[in-house]
Amino acid sequence: MNINDFLSSPPLSQHRPEPDDLIVLSSRVRLARNLRQLPFPGFAKKNDRVRVLETIRPAVESLPTMVDAFSATMDSLTNLDKQILVERHLISREHAAKSVGSGFVLNKEENLCVMINEEDHLRMQSLRPGLQIKEAWKAINQMDSTLEKKLDYAFSPELGYLTACPTNLGTGIRVSAMLHLPALVLSEQINQIVQAVNKLGLAVRGLYGEGTEALGNIFQVSNQMTLGELETDIVERLSKVVAQLIEHEQNARATLLEKKSKTVYNHIGRAYGILANAHSMSSKESMNLLSLMRLGFDLSLFQGADRILVDELFITTQPAHLQKRFTEKLTTEERDFLRADMMRDRLKDVSRPMTDKNESRRSPLDKPAE
Repeated sequence: MNINDFLSSPPLSQHRPEPDDLIVLSSRVRLARNLRQLPFPGFAKKNDRVRVLETIRPAVESLPTMVDAFSATMDSLTNLDKQILVERHLISREHAAKSVGSGFVLNKEENLCVMINEEDHLRMQSLRPGLQIKEAWKAINQMDSTLEKKLDYAFSPELGYLTACPTNLGTGIRVSAMLHLPALVLSEQINQIVQAVNKLGLAVRGLYGEGTEALGNIFQVSNQMTLGELETDIVERLSKVVAQLIEHEQNARATLLEKKSKTVYNHIGRAYGILANAHSMSSKESMNLLSLMRLGFDLSLFQGADRILVDELFITTQPAHLQKRFTEKLTTEERDFLRADMMRDRLKDVSRPMTDKNESRRSPLDKPAE
């Protein structure tokens, strides 16, 4: 089966409203595991990687939660397929670079996925829209418990689960939430917030994880320590921090509207104007402008339109998704032209932001009717 035939359409993938999804875009819990007495992927030869793949892949496919799942080796996927999976946060950028001896399994609901021979032999993750960290943990913990009966994990009574990177040693858990924080950025509080979160032992990263930029004012918050702390404690701690970040963002929005409403409206209005009228637009620019327009939807400035449109454009205007719409290979410049064309077409029926409830669509220069 082709991965593009399996994946849900961008509108459907974004139309999954959940608690606090105005600010928290998604929740994720990932577990790293390795097989006993086999070299880690970074040191393994081709035969060892293939052996691991042939051991783990059928075990994952046999899980009740993986009925009708998509399963493939990484060398069977095209580079475009892999990039689409990266843009949907289903695999890492590092896994996209893998070939023979690595694999990928995704369940039908697209909320449980497994990377085989990424940095570790097995990296399984549970994804949920909105703020559902505890629900994501429950699902992945159940998967891990079932797999542990089928696979011989590398485990030390003193150190816990053994992993390729020492930062994952112990529980092997990485809990994260992806948040949209435009008001904290506009109010110039984001650096202070990031420093405070770091002091709590958590990491704040960009849109695609470690070493990436926070495009579209989207930040990933995750735990850094995995050793010496129970999984449930890590989940609880991150949930509390995310709840505080939601409150900070909500307060920043309220304060901006109270004290700097014209500045906020100016940012949103300019973003709408460029998105609805530009003829060339880079991926980075589109993400940052869509972020401001999304804020406008959250503030009810766009009447008669749905915020799902913006969330969909976040996905469909990214390079691989844009390329997927066309059979021929596109240059960066051609993608920028087509991205702008798509924006103008999708936003043609979206009226300009109404910053005043009594504001009329009639220009102030128009003469009143006799």
